[in-house]
Amino acid sequence: MASASTKAAATKSILKPSITLKGHEDEINSMSYFPDGQRMISGSDDKTAQQWDLKAGKEIEEARSDLEGRVWAVAVSRNGRWVATGGDNKELKVCEVETGIVKTFKGHSDTISCIDISADNTWLASGSFDLTARIWNMDTGKLVAGPFKSIGHMGVVRFSPDSKKLAVKLDFGTCLEIWDIQSQKLDVRIGKSDGYTMLSLSPIFWTNKNKTVITAFEFTTDSKSIKPDKDDASSGPKMIYEFDASTLETVGAPFEGHKRVTGLALSFANVILASASRDDTIKIWAFESRQLLTSFDIKNVYRLVLSPDSRKIAYTIFAKNDHKICICDTPPDILAQARNIARKKLNLNHLLHSHATRPLAGPRRPPILAIPIVPRPPPTNDSQQPALSRFSKLLRFPRANAVPVRHIQPRDPLDFPATLPLPSNRIRGESAPSTSLPGGSAFFNPTQSSSANGKPKAREPKQKPIQVVDVPLGQVTYADAVGVDDGYRPYVVFFCLSWFQKKEKKPKPQPVYDDEFDNDDEEEENVPVPVAVPPRVQHEEIELKTLGSQSQSQPEAGPSRLAITHHAEAPSS
Repeated sequence: MASASTKAAATKSILKPSITLKGHEDEINSMSYFPDGQRMISGSDDKTAQQWDLKAGKEIEEARSDLEGRVWAVAVSRNGRWVATGGDNKELKVCEVETGIVKTFKGHSDTISCIDISADNTWLASGSFDLTARIWNMDTGKLVAGPFKSIGHMGVVRFSPDSKKLAVKLDFGTCLEIWDIQSQKLDVRIGKSDGYTMLSLSPIFWTNKNKTVITAFEFTTDSKSIKPDKDDASSGPKMIYEFDASTLETVGAPFEGHKRVTGLALSFANVILASASRDDTIKIWAFESRQLLTSFDIKNVYRLVLSPDSRKIAYTIFAKNDHKICICDTPPDILAQARNIARKKLNLNHLLHSHATRPLAGPRRPPILAIPIVPRPPPTNDSQQPALSRFSKLLRFPRANAVPVRHIQPRDPLDFPATLPLPSNRIRGESAPSTSLPGGSAFFNPTQSSSANGKPKAREPKQKPIQVVDVPLGQVTYADAVGVDDGYRPYVVFFCLSWFQKKEKKPKPQPVYDDEFDNDDEEEENVPVPVAVPPRVQHEEIELKTLGSQSQSQPEAGPSRLAITHHAEAPSS
């Protein structure tokens, strides 16, 4: 970092003002931008507060305020509604910009040297030579808190962004205090008062989410070791420090390189820090890394502010018979370099303060609950058993969910596995032949029957030899797919099981138990099962026919049958 600072310091350049504002006749003590960046207000020892049109580059004369004494401090609220001034007349003047109404707040007994407006645009803080700070309500003009009694002359006051704390710098920058606004008590103090009324007006800024403050400060053990001299470039704070707001211990390395700091400005995003000094330089730093980015030679520079978007630098000239405000463009390459440094610093902090396994961005997924798996014995395959029974045991379909064929809801015939071809007769628009489903409801549970008491009992069907018929695969129909397993084309069985597995399961039907197995043929009605077909395709309902006694035979296979077989006969009761 030191090498980077040395390199930047060696490449000094001169800022060329794009706008020069002339009108004050004496030293300019304070200035502030309006939130739109198009106007500015300044206060001077010439007893005036002047407003400026930055587009036209001239004063707004009708907005000038002529006061009874020197104007030490000016401020504009963040919403642009209020403009406040304070000075030798011991009064605060608050003007509502839109209406032009001016309010006067009285309470201090000596010069008002510094002011600040809270981030929510409601409160005004003021510091005075009477060794007190006060907080006012800008709408009502009433005192909200204070007086906060200190040990020295108030040089700077600054609200924390949440308006809970007030930072105060005293005298020539040798004492710093943090006050709690609600309790109106001093939280912490560092340094001593030097007893001089000449003030160091370089401001204070809150950083790092109200946790730290940054300002130019002079550490000293002897209150008389510093003899302020307004014309001495070596007297006054030379270093810029960041302090912990709760302890006022220094945080990180200081910004060093000036002889005497007279102006300080921090961008709203805490990306760049600009400082002015009586050594006739303006320096721009990368705030997070403390790296000096560039230094400009400007003779007699005094106060310094940044525009709301940090693209403009405004500074005042402190010279006899030459009192003006100069506005320059912040070099774009310097802004880009500072942003890159801040981005890298932010990413590094993210990495250092985050868990190694936690993603840096994006929503977190909910945890996956572990479900214990109970090991099951491997299924045993019987080569003598039909393939349909073997697949049913392998897939372990729950018997309680078995649904009789007559309750099956119509399905879209296009809802087939993508790896299987559609039946050719449906592609041509032909209707499916009316074919009874072999086995009826026993197709899902071929070994389940019912007793007289409604309890299931097992039976073993007798199988007869299967006659195999070769049929082109493209001509396979729905009836063929759910036909009898031929033992040689297991993918047909898989197709059948996949088709029924995709059926809708709500509402869940209850299993039906018949009184007598032998009387199933007489009690069960022939209910046609509608089959869903594609739009503009005619279809016929599949007729359900149950197997009768031994004298009844299986219907003969059509030309597109895969196999012809005779189902097992039910044993007589």
